[in-house]
This record gives sequence, C-alpha cells and structure tokens, in this order.
Amino acid sequence: MSTRASHQLSLFGDRDALHTGLVALAACVLSAGIVYLAYLVHVVRTARRAPCAPERGERLLVFGKHAPNGRVDGDFAARLDRAAYLWRERPSRHVVLLGGGAAGEPSEAEIARTGLFARGLSTDTPLQLESSSRDTLQNLRNARQVLGGAVRERVTLLSSRYHLARCALFARQLGFDVELCAAEATLPWRPRTLMRLAGEAAYVCWADIGTRWARLTGNERMLARVT
Repeated sequence: MSTRASHQLSLFGDRDALHTGLVALAACVLSAGIVYLAYLVHVVRTARRAPCAPERGERLLVFGKHAPNGRVDGDFAARLDRAAYLWRERPSRHVVLLGGGAAGEPSEAEIARTGLFARGLSTDTPLQLESSSRDTLQNLRNARQVLGGAVRERVTLLSSRYHLARCALFARQLGFDVELCAAEATLPWRPRTLMRLAGEAAYVCWADIGTRWARLTGNERMLARVT
C-alpha cells in the first residue's frame, strides 16, 4: 500500500474525522440531500468562475498532485503550464510549490520544480518547496510556515478547477487572504471531471460542516486541526 493510501485510510480511523463525518452525513440525510446539493453547486460554481490570471496576489501557491514514480498526469501538467505562463507574465512573482511524496521517491514539489524548469524557467528562479505534506490541508498549513509574516499578503492559489473550492475553504480557515487561479482555461465537462466535482463537494461539505460543528460545540481540539 502506498504512503498516500495509508494516509487517506488513517483519516477513517481518526475519531475527530469520524465524528465530523457523521455530523455532515446526518445533515445531508436529514435535509434529503439538499445540503449536499448546495455544496455541489458551490464547488461547480467556483470551478466554472475561477479566473486564469490573478489580480494582485503577491504569492503564488502551486498545488501538486499525486505522481506515482514521477509520472505527471494531465491535471498536474496543466497546473505547471499555468504556473510557467504566470511567471513569464510577472517574473517578479514568488512561487511556492506544494506537495510531499513517498519515501525514496521525488516529492510532488520536486517534480513540479523539474517540470517548471523544463517549461523554460531559469534554474535560479526563486522557488520555495514544501515537500512534506500529503493532502490539501497539510499543503496550506506548511505553506503558512514557509511564508511566515508574508501570509498576510494576498496569496494566489493555483490548482485544477475542480479542486479550487476545497483549496479556498482551507486557506481561509487558516487565515490566508486568497484569490483563485485555475489551471485550465475552462472547466472540462468530462465524466471524470464530474466524478471529481461530486467527490470534492462531499469533501467540502464534510470539512465545512465539521468546522462549524466544532465551533458550535466549542471543541478546541477539532478547531486546532483546521485553523
């Protein structure tokens, strides 16, 4: 089993994750699915409306993607294409590459750096790598440490369109001032993308309702994990 799969499975044995998951599930069931549909609409709307160029972000965070044995799929390649284009448009932009990897293999951040160099960025481009995270929340938690005081400046989150609603939710919970940047020019209406949007809606529903529940019940342990 890969370390990524192990990390995902570990969430199902986490009592806080199970607790909030049951609360989110109850909200969806008791509302006859209306709560989930509301999150699905939000995820799709975010995916459709996200711009392809930032307005004024001082920092660019590029989300990695699972790349077993260093294989970059179409989604990851699109993120790197967009990041390279943005750098050429605004060469003073500071770029942080996010994503860890399995032991003995290059991290997602390292793969992204190699991909950006292959797309024409100079090897002296000031890239910062965050190479220890295994999911989106960890990406942003570690990025907050990398950026330090700069986190108060506007940050641009660059990822695939289906992923942006989750990125924005976690970033705002962690105190970032964010704007979104989509890797793709438009949202591709393919069956695979629709499945991803449905999955992201479930994840955002779980994370958002779980956080609201933690605030409502005053559970500081839960809140400390997402804020």
